Parts: sequence; structure tokens; C-alpha cells
Amino acid sequence: MAKVENYRGKTPDELGDELIKLKKEQFNLRFQRASGQLEKTNRVRAVRRDIARVRTVLGQKARGETIAPAKEKPVKAKVAPKAKSPAKRRAAKAK
Repeated sequence: MAKVENYRGKTPDELGDELIKLKKEQFNLRFQRASGQLEKTNRVRAVRRDIARVRTVLGQKARGETIAPAKEKPVKAKVAPKAKSPAKRRAAKAK
């Protein structure tokens, strides 16, 4: 399974060639599955997703969208503990 960054660096012609290659592989995998010769069944799913990735990047390039690099995940800030209710404060003092 290829990462989308690998496809973004390619030209539309290269992506078209990659799409044709993936479609041929998908066709062969379907025949192998039908005849009972397919051993790596997870490859069907991976090829289908790679086709979707290539088509997505082709569409983005056709629309002229600029694609920003992936951002780092934000770090969650620590939340201050909740203030105790007056009843709980009185119970804590009584102890």
C-alpha cells in the first residue's frame, strides 16, 4: 500500500500509468479470487484503496488545488481539576 505523498510528487501522466497498472492488477486479483487461486486476500482491498488514492490526487491536480503537507497532531492541554462544591468542602473540613 502506497502513501499518498508518493502519488502527489508524480505528474498526471505518471498517475495515469499507475492507475492503469492498478486496474490491471485488480482485474487479475478478481480472476484469481473467482478461480480459488487467490492467497493474499488483503491485497484486493489494498489495490482498491490505492486506486482511490490515485484518483483523488488526479482530481486535486485537475482542479489545481494546492495540497498542504500534513500537520502535526495538536497536543492536548491539561485541564484544571473541577472546583469542589460547598458540600464537599464542608465534608472535607469535617474529617
